[in-house]
Amino acid sequence: MKTSIRCRWLAGLLALGLSFSVHAELGDYGFWRTLGNLVSPPRADNPVRAEDRLGEYPLLTNPSGFRDGFSPGNYYAWQTIQLSPQTGAVCGDGSPYKFFVNRVPNTSNTVLYFEGGGACWDYESCSGQSGIRGARNPNGIPDDYMSLLNPGASLASPFVVRLHPWSRVKTQSWNMVYVPYCTGDIYSGDTVAIYEDPAGEAEPLVWHHNGLRNGRAVMAWLRDNLQRSGQMLSTGCSAGGVGSLTSYEVVRADLAATRGFLINDSGPIFPTPRGADPAEYPSVLLHTLIRDVWGLDRANGPLDFIKSYLPGLDLNDLGSLYPAMSSARPNDRMGHTHFWRDLNYSSYSYERFYEEIFNEPDQAVRESKILARWQQDTGRQLQQLANLANVGYFYPQFRAVNESHCTTIVEFANSDIQELGLELDDFIRNVLNGSGAVMQASETDPTADFNKPFNLLYWLLDQLI
Repeated sequence: MKTSIRCRWLAGLLALGLSFSVHAELGDYGFWRTLGNLVSPPRADNPVRAEDRLGEYPLLTNPSGFRDGFSPGNYYAWQTIQLSPQTGAVCGDGSPYKFFVNRVPNTSNTVLYFEGGGACWDYESCSGQSGIRGARNPNGIPDDYMSLLNPGASLASPFVVRLHPWSRVKTQSWNMVYVPYCTGDIYSGDTVAIYEDPAGEAEPLVWHHNGLRNGRAVMAWLRDNLQRSGQMLSTGCSAGGVGSLTSYEVVRADLAATRGFLINDSGPIFPTPRGADPAEYPSVLLHTLIRDVWGLDRANGPLDFIKSYLPGLDLNDLGSLYPAMSSARPNDRMGHTHFWRDLNYSSYSYERFYEEIFNEPDQAVRESKILARWQQDTGRQLQQLANLANVGYFYPQFRAVNESHCTTIVEFANSDIQELGLELDDFIRNVLNGSGAVMQASETDPTADFNKPFNLLYWLLDQLI
C-alpha cells in the first residue's frame, strides 16, 4: 500500500511539472488545485438528475452499496469499472458489462475511446466462429482487459497510450475512458436476438444487441463520478469509429464539455438513401439488414432517440449524420479518416451481400470488386464532407498492416499522404488544435505506399491477427 501511495505522489508531481512546462489549456487545473487533487480527488459536478433517469433510454446508475471498483485517487492506472445489470448494461452473451478509466489529477479534459471490432447478425458471427469478421469479445470482458497481456486493448492507439514511444497527441495527458465492445452492433443496437445454429448441433444463441444502453450506463457513471470536462474527444477505429460517430451528439450533451472534438477512424456510415439502387449505393444492403436485426428502426428505438438530439438527421439516410452534427455543433471540430484501400471494413460492407463477390474464387478479383464499391462509397462521402467547414477528412491510400484498416492504431506513422507532404499527425493536430476550416486532404495514387520498405513490426502484428 505504501508503495502504491508513493507512486501516486510521484505521478502527481510529474503531472505538476508537466502542467507548467507546457502551455496550460482549457480544462487544466493550476498548480495548487492539482496538488490538492492528490489529497482530495475532485468530485463530480454534473451528476445525473432525476429527470435524466426517465424515458426510453434513461441514465441509470449502480444501486446504492454496489462496488464498482473505482478508487477516485488512483491516478495514472487503468481501473476496471463494474456496472450492475440494473443500469441496463450487459454484453452480448448476457455477462456483466464493464469499462475502464485512467484518471489524472491535473486536468478535467477527457478522451473517450470506443474499441474497434467486428459486427454480427447471425449465429456464426455473434458466437465467435467467424473470427475477425465477427463480434469482438463474444464471451464478455475480463477484469484485466487493459493489462499489457492484452495489447489489442492496452496498446490499441496513441490516443490512449500515455507514454507512446513515437506518436504524440495531447490526449495522452488527459483522463482516459476506454469503452470496450462486446455487443456486435457498433454501439447502436437495442434488441435481443435469437440465432439458430445452422448446423443444428448447438442450442440457439440468445444475443443482446445492447450497445446503446451500455453507452447510456457509461455516461451515467461518468457524470456521477468525474468532473465536467473542459475539452472532450470522442474517437475510436472501425466499429469504435462508428460508435464515436453515432453516439457523439448524445455523449456531447450528456457530458456537457465546454469544447468537443470527434475523430472517427475507419468507421464510415456512407450516404445511402433507404431503398436505393445497390449499383449506385453499394452499402444499402448492409444498412437495410442492420436496421432490422439490431432494432434500429423500431418505434422510439435507437434512431428515434438519436434524432431527438439531432433534428437534422434524415432517418431515411444514415449517412446524414455528419451534416446534421455539423449543423448542430458548428463550434466543434470533427474529423473523419480511412484508407482508400481498406479491405477489412469494406469486406464487412459488401462481401456477404453480393453473390458476384462472395462466390468469386480468385482472391485478387474478389478484392478488386470489393474495393471498387468501397471507393465508390468513399468518393460520395468525400463530396459530402467537402461542404462542411467544421468536419475535415484525411483519406490516405494504403498501409501494409491490418488489411490497410484503421489509420490511428499502433502508431500514426505511415498513414500519410505523400503527394501533399502530410502526415496523419498534421490532421490530428489540425482537428484538436486548429481554428477555421478543418483540414480536408485525400491521396490519389497508392504507388508511394506500395514502394515503402518492408516493416517488420507490421508483419508481426499481422501474424498475431
